[in-house]
Amino acid sequence: MTEANLKQTNLHDVHVAAGAKMVPFGGWSMPVQYASILDEARCVRERTGLFDLGHMGRLEVKGKDAVSFLDRMVTSFVGKIPQSAIRYGLVCREDGNPLDDLLLYKTGPEDVFVVANASNKDNVLAWLRQHAGDAEVTIEDVSDELAMLALQGPKSQAALQPLVKDLDLSEVGYYKFAFGTVAGIDNVRISRTGYTGEDGFEIYFPDEHAVRVWNELLEAGKDQGLAPIGLGARDTLRLEAGMPLYGHEIDLDHNPIEAGLHFGISFKEEKGDWMGRDALARVKESPTRQLVGIKTDGKRVPRQGYKLFHGDEEVGEVCSGAVSPTVGMNIGSAYVPVALAQPGQTIDMDLRGKRQECTVCELPFYSRTRK
Repeated sequence: MTEANLKQTNLHDVHVAAGAKMVPFGGWSMPVQYASILDEARCVRERTGLFDLGHMGRLEVKGKDAVSFLDRMVTSFVGKIPQSAIRYGLVCREDGNPLDDLLLYKTGPEDVFVVANASNKDNVLAWLRQHAGDAEVTIEDVSDELAMLALQGPKSQAALQPLVKDLDLSEVGYYKFAFGTVAGIDNVRISRTGYTGEDGFEIYFPDEHAVRVWNELLEAGKDQGLAPIGLGARDTLRLEAGMPLYGHEIDLDHNPIEAGLHFGISFKEEKGDWMGRDALARVKESPTRQLVGIKTDGKRVPRQGYKLFHGDEEVGEVCSGAVSPTVGMNIGSAYVPVALAQPGQTIDMDLRGKRQECTVCELPFYSRTRK
């Protein structure tokens, strides 16, 4: 896709004016970094960062059968999500491999707000509509109507609260959401969620206010060290936190069971049958590989596609990799046979015939609750 064909969020010119390096991502022109990726990652871990997530997909699933329909289409138990709570789930094919992973917001008994990945939104939308059948449900794409911003980091609540006048953010629990007035805009969806492993919030509001809200947030968060953060640091942060990225740790060839995403999958009988259930139940009984972390003291950073060897046998390949400022070494994720998935196991990463030793470790590399 050429630069001219890439979509742009309403904040595109703001990013360019701030000196951001813009790159294609999921069909969009997005900021990969404003300065140093490592410094931006440290900013989020130590203070707080502001992200433009306008490229993400936002869908509204409504109607009498909205919940029961989604329970047939996604892995998580939508019927058991409390109102004003959020759950992680995946929409899979019959073979158990995912079309995408999602966040599902239970707005009401007949109203579920769904957040999908940018590159997969159109496929998810078409898939859901294709399988709606006679269900009394409407599936609307509201991506172009809503801006989506994230504040992430230990000081994110202090940075956001000055612009929120009718809601105490301390009362919004993890993976919960509420509606409030933000920067004078009523009925803004505010969720305590994120993709960095840090405390933080994601907010949704009419897209025409994106530039003003972005600037007001940066001003309100100055004392908390708030800074704009690009996709490069976001990728490093989510990898440190062991969070999968579609197209890397999960895709149409990698199922969520072997990816360690059991928490987003419900096999409870009362949920009923759902797309991919039988296939994933079989994988659960007899997994052949496991997603693990790898660390290496070597100078080369693990990158997607690098082959992994145990002795002379090729045993897998790298899914994601980065220089980690938090862990202090080069890290990555990879699928390996179950027999090699034990922490402390050594394997070799190969790049053009040269080997570099890696050590298998558990995911995540970083947890704010255990740090």
